[in-house]
Amino acid sequence: MQATALIAEDEPLLAAHLQAELQRLWPELRVLATVGDGASALRECLALAPDVVFLDIRMPGMNGLDAAQALVEDWPDSHAHGAPPLIVFVTAYDEYAVRAFERAALDYVLKPVQPERLAQTCERLRAALARRSAAPDKLEPLVAQLRGLLGIERESAEPGIEPLRMIQASAGNTITMIPVDEVLFFESADKYVRVVTADREHLIRLSLRDLLQRLDAQTFWQIHRGTIVRADAIASASRDEAGKLTLRLRGHEARLVVSRLYADRFKGM
Repeated sequence: MQATALIAEDEPLLAAHLQAELQRLWPELRVLATVGDGASALRECLALAPDVVFLDIRMPGMNGLDAAQALVEDWPDSHAHGAPPLIVFVTAYDEYAVRAFERAALDYVLKPVQPERLAQTCERLRAALARRSAAPDKLEPLVAQLRGLLGIERESAEPGIEPLRMIQASAGNTITMIPVDEVLFFESADKYVRVVTADREHLIRLSLRDLLQRLDAQTFWQIHRGTIVRADAIASASRDEAGKLTLRLRGHEARLVVSRLYADRFKGM
């Protein structure tokens, strides 16, 4: 069957080898683009809407998992091309990490790519695309799979790590001490994280991912790949006609968008 694909792989030789093997095993598959980083993969997927995307796990900047999460979060509800691409991860992970992909029911191929394994993947993709053609997919199955793979549900801070109680924000020669209990939300801002309280905001040089592992999961909820909010600061949650969920906070005018991956927290809405 006719289908389109995008390859995201930062090693040109491996990308060329994967494309050549795909052409041999699946001649009808048309590769629309080959990119070398996750941000480019996200941008091209949203623009080109391929049927399948092969995502290398380890890429500079935004990695394959981050790109997959962003793709699901940013995919328009009414995209002209329907559901987002089927995702195949290309990974050099060991057998223990591979089990996570198997549990999440997402396909993967190991580096170096073996023709026999890739042939199985192609057959699975053909079958999935045939099912999608007969009954167009919704986003929910992919959202559920990614939630399982990304470990969306946290029960506490990382084992052995004391939850963060105080944050140090540097500005010039001054270090401001911010009690975590005063923080309303954290938001990614380029290479920084915005720390927002009721009356001020600060920038800290710490990734949101690292910060999340040091926060108490019952107190702070991730609601988007770039946003963590204090649960008791949420005043209300409302859905618009398209189903997009937005939070209103106590003591602050900000409105925070909840992505599809985290909307289950508010499923009672």
